[in-house]
Amino acid sequence: RNRNTPLTLTRRGLVLAPDNGFDPSKDTQTFLLDIEVMDRHGHNCSRALRVEVLPSRRPRVTFPEPHRAVTVTGGIGPWEVVTQVHARGDNVRYAILAPVAPVLFAIDEVRGEIRSTRRLPVIRAHLLIRAYNALHPDDHATATVNVTVQGTDHLAPRCVPAIFVSQVPETMSPGSTLVTLRCTGSTSTDGCLHYALEGPRSSLSHFCMEGPQLKVNTTLDYDSEAMAAMGFQFTATIVVTVGGQPRQSTRVPVLVTVTPVNEFRPACPSSATFTVPETAAFGSLVGRVAGTDRDYPQESLEYSLEGGPGPAQPFSIDRRTGEIRVVGPLDSQQHKSYRLVVRLTDTHHDLDPRKRQSRLCDVSVRLQALPDQLPECTPEVQELRITAGSPGSRQPVTSLLCHGGPDSAPLTYTLVGGNEDGRFRLDGRTLVYLPSARAEPQPFVLLVEVWGGSGGRRRSSLVALVVHVTPRSTPVPASTTTQRTTLQREPLVVLRTEAVWHPPAWFVAVLTISGVLLLVTLGCTARNVLCR
Repeated sequence: RNRNTPLTLTRRGLVLAPDNGFDPSKDTQTFLLDIEVMDRHGHNCSRALRVEVLPSRRPRVTFPEPHRAVTVTGGIGPWEVVTQVHARGDNVRYAILAPVAPVLFAIDEVRGEIRSTRRLPVIRAHLLIRAYNALHPDDHATATVNVTVQGTDHLAPRCVPAIFVSQVPETMSPGSTLVTLRCTGSTSTDGCLHYALEGPRSSLSHFCMEGPQLKVNTTLDYDSEAMAAMGFQFTATIVVTVGGQPRQSTRVPVLVTVTPVNEFRPACPSSATFTVPETAAFGSLVGRVAGTDRDYPQESLEYSLEGGPGPAQPFSIDRRTGEIRVVGPLDSQQHKSYRLVVRLTDTHHDLDPRKRQSRLCDVSVRLQALPDQLPECTPEVQELRITAGSPGSRQPVTSLLCHGGPDSAPLTYTLVGGNEDGRFRLDGRTLVYLPSARAEPQPFVLLVEVWGGSGGRRRSSLVALVVHVTPRSTPVPASTTTQRTTLQREPLVVLRTEAVWHPPAWFVAVLTISGVLLLVTLGCTARNVLCR
């Protein structure tokens, strides 16, 4: 039923492609057909048919260079190669479409070589070349080749060097000559050569031509963002033109790369004083030495610590970032501050690594002393009552509740008084009673020393424990739990900062108080017995 489709349908139900094929310029073509089938009895049915025509996978014939200009000297002999064209595709063949006459050129249909058919006069010819697929002639492409045959008196000049590539240091002074061209034209025009420089504005401002000499016009500063944006390179073209008619010219490409020169020494930061707490842990950041350098790139500095890390200077410095970190113990009692000598060395500022420059910078690290903080225990004086267990057992009495400073090392606990007969023991912060066969009740006045801090800054506090032990054989009701009483009096706390404990004068006072408590205990026990 479709009338706007190139496809045809036969009476036998065959869908045929168009006689001239499909349009090869399209990628994918889609056709919708509405087909109706009818039998001889008049019964019919209809169906929709979708036909997609996919593009051919074989490469089409194309010219990568559809336009070409060729210049040859006059007097060229017959059957000499003038130029060669090349087309992409399968089974490519070549032919000259125009001009038909005069027949000055012929083309190799396989290789695409264009040759002269006779000695060529001074002429300008415009050739129209066709490339086609030998198996599919409809697959073709065309290109134009303009051939200019010059007389021997109108040749373009020849220059040495034909291409100039050079590296120059940034310190090259203005007026310096980079290259002198040696150009020659025809015999009659050697003295009529004109030199001009073409290229980007940046190249024209930094270089100039004085006759055949390419010279530096302004300073070539490597240490700038503008130079970095250009990749430290300048491109230009020297155009050498010869007089006469027609005017002929030769172009000499120029590429100049500016190399760095280490002109400046690194500079120390204006302020290099840092403060760090004396309790700083290993690896803690102290500060960053921010050195500078006027040479580009400014971040190319290496940092090193004179003398290296050690007990005298427990610090290290990152070679790339200049960050100083703690790598050893700090003690403000021995050192109030540290004087460090940091060496700044520049890198990548000169092609010669032997021309690296360095500078020594003084860095001061002050230690921030933290106030002494003694371990604190709650309560500081305890009175406890327990009933002795069976001999040989271990009977927990109490656990001390103590804490040190926020940066303090773990606390340690030591029995330093009142445990002459070895009836008590400390398991960490837990006081343990070791029952024996001794039956009489008795009180114990114990002194526990609690240590905190680390190194030379260890501090300690004392905790007094009065423990009343009742034997199991006494009529006192058995107790399975510890009775704890906090004395409502001035706490008996003795603070000590010596590294080794020596019994001070207050120890006599403690013994006196212990005796009073013992008498009070015996009086209470006797009263309980009489009341029964």
